[in-house]
Amino acid sequence: MTVVPLSDRMKKALSWAVEEKKDHPAKGRLALVDEAGMRFNLSPAESDTLARLLADTPRT
Repeated sequence: MTVVPLSDRMKKALSWAVEEKKDHPAKGRLALVDEAGMRFNLSPAESDTLARLLADTPRT
């Protein structure tokens, strides 16, 4: 498996989504991914990656 570093846009989207989930715990992962996709102009592939990353993020 090849590891590809995240772009700055993806890093910002992931950081925003994690913080948004902390501030609004009831918001679902797909809603976060959809909103991040619009806010950070993510491609469909980037949105899929973000969804996978959020699924792997430990819950607090």
